[in-house]
Amino acid sequence: MSIMKKAILSLLLLCFAYSAMSQSNDAPAPIMFIYDASGSMWGQMSGKTKMEIASEVLSESVDKLPENQKVGLVAYGHREKGNCKDVETLVTLDNASKASVTSAIKGIKPLGKTPLAYSAEMVIDQLRKAKNPATIILITDGIESCNGNICDVVKAAKKEGIDFKLHIVGFGLKDSETGQLKCAAEAGDGNYYDAADAGGLSEVMNEAVAETIDKKEGNFGVYAIKNGQAIDAYVTAYKAGTEESVNSLRTYGETRYMYLPEGTYDLVAYPLGSSVEAIKFPGEKSLEDQKTERTISFDGGKVAINPTNNGENWDCTVSIVNKEGKRVAGGRTYTRIKEIEVNPGTYDIHLQALQIKGMHTNTILEDVVIKSGETTPVTYDFTSGNFKVHVMVNGEHVDSMVQIVDVDTDKSVVGGRTYNRGVDFIMNPGNYEVTVTPISIYKHLPKKKFSYSLKQGETHTETVNY
Repeated sequence: MSIMKKAILSLLLLCFAYSAMSQSNDAPAPIMFIYDASGSMWGQMSGKTKMEIASEVLSESVDKLPENQKVGLVAYGHREKGNCKDVETLVTLDNASKASVTSAIKGIKPLGKTPLAYSAEMVIDQLRKAKNPATIILITDGIESCNGNICDVVKAAKKEGIDFKLHIVGFGLKDSETGQLKCAAEAGDGNYYDAADAGGLSEVMNEAVAETIDKKEGNFGVYAIKNGQAIDAYVTAYKAGTEESVNSLRTYGETRYMYLPEGTYDLVAYPLGSSVEAIKFPGEKSLEDQKTERTISFDGGKVAINPTNNGENWDCTVSIVNKEGKRVAGGRTYTRIKEIEVNPGTYDIHLQALQIKGMHTNTILEDVVIKSGETTPVTYDFTSGNFKVHVMVNGEHVDSMVQIVDVDTDKSVVGGRTYNRGVDFIMNPGNYEVTVTPISIYKHLPKKKFSYSLKQGETHTETVNY
């Protein structure tokens, strides 16, 4: 199983483990979903409306919650087109029936505005009266359209001492539209999740419902970068020196936290959307009562591969193999310099020359050191000559099969057919035995054999006469 798959599997297993734990222990704090029913949810995405996608994903997320999970639902923009106060509690926070929530979701029809701040105010007021902690998960496909500021609302509620965790899921938003939402999620001790499509929405909802207020606050933060820019990455923490995963997170281009008991861990991080492989960061220490932040860099190094044949650029296949014997990258040069990015380290580079025949058409360049942020040039010159065979009877071509054997190794290296024009081979310099076998109407003619020593850069034509 690849490291990426292990990391994703670990993340999902932690979500399910948390769900199972919640079912067996005391009832967890309630979750209140704030659902976007503004008119923009009629927009299309992959052949479905965003309303259909969000409804399906939210219903699935609710169905997966523990049986003892209390869950409520607030919707906005679903009753009046231009009303900035159109926010309604469809299912109260003390509800223990998941079916009540999924049924209410199906009945929502998008229509109006996007009053994010007012929606948050309404839910926070319910928490103020209930005097119980809760997790709030807000789903929106748009920005505030009623002159409110949800970040200010959340900051004021936290200052007041209201106990909640706020996650915000942006569905199909542009980067330029997320500033206020990220601010609100951070102020609410939660995360901002970006979902670009149906699959992304399902994934982030699974994460959001697992990161509830009941979970211990994250004490180990990870920020992933590549070439100086923040990137999205999966990170799994293992007990040092073992394959026992303890927790996982996804960075989403920001600093994200997970809880790690005090101890030493090996981090395995995989950058999403990059050819760079997973990187292991061993010996990371977590402190129980102190936040630790770790910046992990995926700055790879490049190798510029330029194989030649007799000094001319040549078409070759390339495999880059790490010191554990695993192929980590590769490609084809197509007679050009091939640049490939990999993690910094020491590699063996395997080159296979195309079109050239013989016993020396591949090579392994051992212990090539590739450094972070640098481009390492790699060259290798294959050698060849051109060998042409014509078979003639009374000045006319004879259709024949030609087989060539390397004399030094007694191994066949190439074969071909002359048809009515002869046959050409590009071959390594060497000592060869050539067998000519006439076919078709000339198959009655005997085979002929001859030997030849081909030199580098030589073009030799051999004519076999009957």
